[in-house]
Amino acid sequence: MPKRPPAPTTSVLDVIGETPLVELTRLPPEGCARVFVKLEYFNPTGSYKDRMAKAMIEGAERRGELRPKATVVEYTGGSTGSSLALICAVKGYRLKLVSSDAFSKEKIDTMRALGAEVILIPSDGGQITPDLIPRARAEAKRIHEEEGAFWTDQFNNSDAVEGYSGIGREIFAQLDGAPDAFVGAVGTAGMLVGVSTALKKRGTRIVALEPASSPIITQGRSGTHRVEGVGAGFAPPLLHRDFYDEAIAIDETDARDMARRLARQEGIFAGTSTGMNVLGALVMASRLGPGKKVVTVAVDTGLKYLAGDLYR
Repeated sequence: MPKRPPAPTTSVLDVIGETPLVELTRLPPEGCARVFVKLEYFNPTGSYKDRMAKAMIEGAERRGELRPKATVVEYTGGSTGSSLALICAVKGYRLKLVSSDAFSKEKIDTMRALGAEVILIPSDGGQITPDLIPRARAEAKRIHEEEGAFWTDQFNNSDAVEGYSGIGREIFAQLDGAPDAFVGAVGTAGMLVGVSTALKKRGTRIVALEPASSPIITQGRSGTHRVEGVGAGFAPPLLHRDFYDEAIAIDETDARDMARRLARQEGIFAGTSTGMNVLGALVMASRLGPGKKVVTVAVDTGLKYLAGDLYR
């Protein structure tokens, strides 16, 4: 009997979440745990950031911090900005986003297409250097203070954690129980912490990932890299040590290669951070062995990276 499609809805915001979970069948080697990937690019803007953006805006609405037709501001690599642009378009808020030419043109174009005003901070040769995010943050803070815009402040906003916790609850329901390990790359850390709140108490080992070229969690030092959405160059305030069991640094070149292999061997089309996630999941799967389950996420769609060199 064919699966019944969801009932009609009056808002695109109602279809955020409830994303598919797919088991990898070609990439995992013999003798390792089963590896599952949650396809977050099924969200409306093609990213799991839709969950966070919706939670942050609706949390502010509940507390009376957002008035009708107010202006919202945030600094972003692009996926959070696209998600906020979607939410603000539906809810009628103006949106100012601070981004950079270090991030993909597709993301910047998407933010503008959804109605956001985008302010670009120049990068050093298109690289994500340790000073880039702080400079973007300073500009967002200036707009907040001088223009009175509501700042979602994604790196410090606890509403993001609740928005992402749905990923953990959905994984538990989809697997009919908790996985043995969950692996995720750290940007704001909201996703990893949100999943941790749902799964760690059920015995799941939570593993944080970061670029080896900017090992702030594993070694306490920042560096330059090109993995969009992760490795901000400072320890994310939301990432308390109690929320994860260990951290692993992943080589960016290996992550980019894995993203391409993931597309060509499993048909999962995503970006470099997803390649990093799958590499980390395979490390854990080899360590845990047969009979265990490891889960990670496909952060966003590979369609956001076609203008760059990832798939060339």
